[in-house]
Amino acid sequence: MRKLTAGILAHVDAGKTTLSEAMLYLGGALRTLGRVDHADAFLDTHELERERGITIFSKQAVLSLPDVEITLLDTPGHVDFAAEVERTLQVLDCAILVVSAPDGPQGHTLTLWRLLEKHGIPVFLFLNKMDQPVDRPALLEKLKRSLSPALLDFTAYGQDSFWEDAALGDELALQEYLEKGALADGTLRRLVGSRRCFPCFFGAALKTQGVQELLDALSRFAPRPPYGAEFSARVFKISRDAQGTRLTHLKVTGGELPVKSTLALPGGQEKIDQLRIYSGAKFTAANVVGAGTVCAAVGLASTYPGQPLGQEGPWAAPALEPALTYQLILPEGADPHMVLPQLRQLEEEDPQLHLEWNEALGAIHLRLMGRVQAEVLKRVVLSRFGLSVDFGPGHVVYRETIAGPAVEGVGHFEPLRHYAEVHLLLEPLPQGSGLVLDTACSEDRLDRNWQRLVLTHLGEKVYKGVLTGSAITDMKITLVAGRAHEKHTEGGDFRQATYRAVRHGLMKAQSVLLEPWYTLRLELPASSLGRALADLQRMGGENDPPETIGDEVVLTARAPVAAFGDYALEVAAYTKGHGRVSCTLGGYRPCGEAEKIIAEIGYDPEMDVDDPPGSVFCAHGAGYQVPWYEVENHMHLPPFDLPEPPREEETAARGLELDHELQAIFEKTYGAVKPRAFQPPPKPAEGGGPKVQVPAPDPRPEYLLVDGYNMIFAWKDLNQVAKENLDAARWMLMDILSNYQGFKQNRVILVFDAYKVPGGTGSVQRYHNIHVVYTKEAETADAYIEKASYELSRDNQRVRVATADFAEQLIILGHGALRLSAQDLREEVERTHGEIDQIISANRLALRGGTMRAAFENAGKI
Repeated sequence: MRKLTAGILAHVDAGKTTLSEAMLYLGGALRTLGRVDHADAFLDTHELERERGITIFSKQAVLSLPDVEITLLDTPGHVDFAAEVERTLQVLDCAILVVSAPDGPQGHTLTLWRLLEKHGIPVFLFLNKMDQPVDRPALLEKLKRSLSPALLDFTAYGQDSFWEDAALGDELALQEYLEKGALADGTLRRLVGSRRCFPCFFGAALKTQGVQELLDALSRFAPRPPYGAEFSARVFKISRDAQGTRLTHLKVTGGELPVKSTLALPGGQEKIDQLRIYSGAKFTAANVVGAGTVCAAVGLASTYPGQPLGQEGPWAAPALEPALTYQLILPEGADPHMVLPQLRQLEEEDPQLHLEWNEALGAIHLRLMGRVQAEVLKRVVLSRFGLSVDFGPGHVVYRETIAGPAVEGVGHFEPLRHYAEVHLLLEPLPQGSGLVLDTACSEDRLDRNWQRLVLTHLGEKVYKGVLTGSAITDMKITLVAGRAHEKHTEGGDFRQATYRAVRHGLMKAQSVLLEPWYTLRLELPASSLGRALADLQRMGGENDPPETIGDEVVLTARAPVAAFGDYALEVAAYTKGHGRVSCTLGGYRPCGEAEKIIAEIGYDPEMDVDDPPGSVFCAHGAGYQVPWYEVENHMHLPPFDLPEPPREEETAARGLELDHELQAIFEKTYGAVKPRAFQPPPKPAEGGGPKVQVPAPDPRPEYLLVDGYNMIFAWKDLNQVAKENLDAARWMLMDILSNYQGFKQNRVILVFDAYKVPGGTGSVQRYHNIHVVYTKEAETADAYIEKASYELSRDNQRVRVATADFAEQLIILGHGALRLSAQDLREEVERTHGEIDQIISANRLALRGGTMRAAFENAGKI
C-alpha cells in the first residue's frame, strides 16, 4: 500500500492533538474519541503531557485509509519545543498546519511557516474552531497576507472560482484550465507538492467537522514521493522506552530494512535487534520495513538525530537554536562526574541542549529555549534519574569571529618520538557564513591522507575563541602547509598540531565578540506602536517601517537577546492582551558591550590547558613548551605568503571605474542587470560655460553607503513626512543626497529595503547623480550594505556607511569601513547646505557689483 508521512503542527492550544484524535477516529484507528482536557488523548502518552494538556514529545500514529497508509507525527505546539518540531520535519512528505480560526495566525504559527518554507515541505491548512463566531472570508484574507497568497479554499472545489484561483499556480495549470475548464487531480497534486498551492479546510476538530474532507484531500492531493531500490534512511529522533531501551526513530526512504541487519555507523558495525512500528504508546514488531515506513530500531548505540543512513543525503543545519545557557544546580551531595554521563542521554535525545562541563567552575551548563522547557526537564531528570535539580539564571550564548587581514596559525607537536606541524590560514567571512574548511596545500608537501586527517580534526570539535572561550564562527580556515615524519608521526599528532594551529591563529588575529539577536514580529494595536518603537530603541534594536493590516500594526524588528529578556510579557501587559510577539534567532552581530562582557567572563586563553595556543618542540631528547608568541621563531616550515593588499596605482585606476565597480557588486548579489542602469551622467559640453577649478582628486574615490529607511526614521522632518506618505519621504531623502553629492563629489549609494516584495529581484536606479538600490526579496538593506562594504574595503577603497544601527556600524567597522551615524550625516548635509548658501550669496553680491569674473571665481570654490 502507498505510504504517506504527514506531520501535524500548530501554535499551542490551536487544537492540533484534537485534530489528530478526530482523524484517527474517522479513519477507524480509534473506537472512541479522547480529549486533551480529559487527559485521555491517544497521543498524549507521557504523564507530563496529560498534566499540562500540551504536547511535549513528538508521537507517531498509523492511520490506514482505503488507498494510502498515513503515518501521523504529532509535534509539540509550544515554542520552547520548536527544536523537536524541526527535527521531525526531516521525514515529512507533507505537513498539516492547524490554525485557531478565532485567533488567526499567531506568533509561533509564523515561525512554523518559515520552517516549512525553508525545508520546502508541502502544507495543508486546517482552520479549526469554526464552530465559534468567525468571519471566514476575512480570516482567509488575513492568512494570505501573513503566510502566502497561494492559499486556496478547497471547500470550494469544483466551482469556477476555485479552478480560476488554482490555475494561477503555474503556466501548465493555466493552459490546462483554458483548454478543459478544470484541473486534474494529478495537476493539483503537482501544485501542492511544489508549494504553488496550499489547500485550506475549515472545521471544528472537537466535533469532527471538516475532518473527513481533510482526510479525503490527503488521499487525493498529497505528494507521492518516489523511492529508490537501494537502502536509505534518515534518523530524526532518539528516545528511550519505559524500560530504558534506546530507540532510534527513523524513516526508510529507499529499499528495505530487515531486522538483524547491520549498519556501518561511527561506532562501527551495529546490528538492529528489533524493529518497532509505533502507534501511540503501543507498537508492533516487524521483520522488515519498506520505503516510506517510520519505525523505531532497537540495538543501535551511536545514531543521532539528522543522521543519514545508506544512500540518504545530508540534512540542513537546524534553524532554531537556544540563545541562552543555564547552570544546572545539582542537589547537595550529588557528584557531577557521576551525573554527567546520565545527562548525556538527554543530550542524545535533544542535541540542542549542548551539555557542557566547565572544569574551572566545576559546573554543568546546558542551553534551553525557555522556562517551560526548563520545568519539563526538571521533571524528566527527577523521574528518570531520581535527581531534584534546578537551574541558575540564564546567560547569553556568545560567539567569536575575527576581523581585519588574514593570519597564519602554526601548530607544532613534537614530544619525543612524535611529530606533526600544521599551518592554517584564518580569514574573516561575512556575517552568517559559519565555518568554512578548505585545503590549499600541495600533496608534494603533505600527503593526501594527512590532509584529510587535518580537515577531519578541524571539523570534529567546537573551537573556542580567545576573548571569552565562546565558539568561533564566520571564518574560513584553510590548510596551507604541513609536515609529517616518516617514522614518528601518528594520527593523534596531527590532532594536537591542528588544535594548536587554530588557537595560535586566533591569538594573532583581531578577535570580535558576537552576541545573538532575535528577529521579531510584533502585532499590536495602533495605539501601542509608539511604546513598541521606544522599547526597541531602548534595547538598541532596529525596526522596519510599520505595516497596517486591518486594525493592527505589524512591526518587524531585530533586537539583542540580552536586552529582549521577558519583553513578550511586557507586550501582553501594555496592550492588555491584544499584542502578540514571535521571535526567532536571527543570527549573531558584534556585541555592543564587548569590553564589559569580556571582563565579566574573565577568560584567559593562555591558561586554558584543554586548548593551549602554544606548541611543543623537541631538543636534546625531550619535548618542551613554546608560548604562542614565540612559535614562529621555532617552526620548521617557512611562513605562508599572505595575500598582499593591491598597490596604490592599481587601486587608483580601479577606483576611477565607479560604475563598473557598482555593477560587479550588484551582479554578484542579484545576477546580470541591464548596463544602462549604471551609465554615468553625460559630460558637460566643452566651452559651454565657465571652467570650474577643482582640486586634484584623491586617487581613491570615497563611497558613501546610506541605509535609506534608517535615515528617514532617524531624521525628525523625514519621519514626520513618512507618517503621512512614505514615498514622499523617500523622494525627499533622494533629493537631499543628490544636492549633497553635487557638492562633495563622492559616490553615494542609497539602499532601501524591498525584501518583503514577493518575487522581488532587486533593482538599481540612477537618480540624478546618485545610485538608488532596492534590495531583492528576503534581503535587508543591512545585508546588502555589509556585502558591499566588505567587497569595497577588501580592495582598499575608502568606504563610509551611514546608518542609525549601532550593531551595523560595528560590523562595517570590522570590514575596514568608516562608520557614520544618522546624526553625523545630517550635520554634514546641513553644513553642506550652509556652504552652498554662502557661495550663492557671494555670487549674488559679486553680480550686483558688476564683477562677473568674481562670480565665476566664487563658483570655482564648489
